[in-house]
Amino acid sequence: MGGAVSAGEDNNDLIDNLKDAQYIRTGRVEQAFRAIDRGDYYLDGYRDNAYKDLAWKHGNIHLSAPCIYSEVMEALKLQQGLSFLNLGSGTGYLSTMVGLIIGPFGVNHGVELHTDVVEYAKEKLDDFIKNSDSFDKFEFCEPIFVVGNCLEISSDSHQYDRIYCGAGVQKDHENYMKILLKVGGILVMPIEDQLIQITRTGQCSWESKNILAVSFAPLVQKNRAEGSKPDAVELPPVTVRSLQDLSRVYIRRTLRDLTNEECPDKGLVQRAPHKRKRRRCRLRRINTYIFVGNQLIPQAMESEEDEQIDQEQHKEDQDVEILKAVNVLRDKIMTLPLPESLKTYLLYYREK
Repeated sequence: MGGAVSAGEDNNDLIDNLKDAQYIRTGRVEQAFRAIDRGDYYLDGYRDNAYKDLAWKHGNIHLSAPCIYSEVMEALKLQQGLSFLNLGSGTGYLSTMVGLIIGPFGVNHGVELHTDVVEYAKEKLDDFIKNSDSFDKFEFCEPIFVVGNCLEISSDSHQYDRIYCGAGVQKDHENYMKILLKVGGILVMPIEDQLIQITRTGQCSWESKNILAVSFAPLVQKNRAEGSKPDAVELPPVTVRSLQDLSRVYIRRTLRDLTNEECPDKGLVQRAPHKRKRRRCRLRRINTYIFVGNQLIPQAMESEEDEQIDQEQHKEDQDVEILKAVNVLRDKIMTLPLPESLKTYLLYYREK
């Protein structure tokens, strides 16, 4: 599934294409997509395919097409402080983007069937927190992933404001999914080859809207011996942040606001205007002819037009260079008259 938009040269180019095709329609969704490089969730050797609008699968690791994730993020209508459940959380790519929008006072849980994929998601999350400058530009709700079957969640589990299911849901399981949703909440899932948005309008009432025709692999039901009870999936508890953690959140927020006031443009990524797409064309060559003895011999020469195209292409490549932004929050923390241990804590133990 995918192929709805042109391939990009990098993550920002892919997002530009998704915007042009109206898959990304709101600023907060665009910011989240730009902050998380899709290529970082690919295995080494497969990154060349990261910026194509195509799904990718390797073993148990799977990523949906960018156009699908875009529609999902828009349909969820995310806001700060909401609780989110990702059923079939996979690599954690979507959950991490959601965490940038719902912020530190939200809830961000994921359930994934395969243990190796959960470990992969945790590695990618740890890498994002430790190494990505985007982490310091947002207030983040860190995802928590658990191993288990989405169809065997404990019946007494708490409900969520937003839910996404990343595998095909059979009609028989539709009500099971709805019960996990709070009144006023939104559920997005593929069912009967349609990605649908379901809003719970009351205790026993829902509204449904078709979003997009899709094709998803179905949810897996574990095989178990006859008469045996399934292992219920215990979702992570909803906990209150410690006073120490809350202090870190508010100190970082205050410092971020101060640096934005002092240097409003310093932390922004400097990007050239949207790159004009160039049509690929075959370079033309002019054949000239020279006499050698009694024979007329053709000799290829590059035309002036070819040279002009090469020069324009080189100039365009220079024009679209993206300059790395300064991490103003980190710089501000490092200049504070505080013990090094406290600075390290405020930076979430990030090394750069």
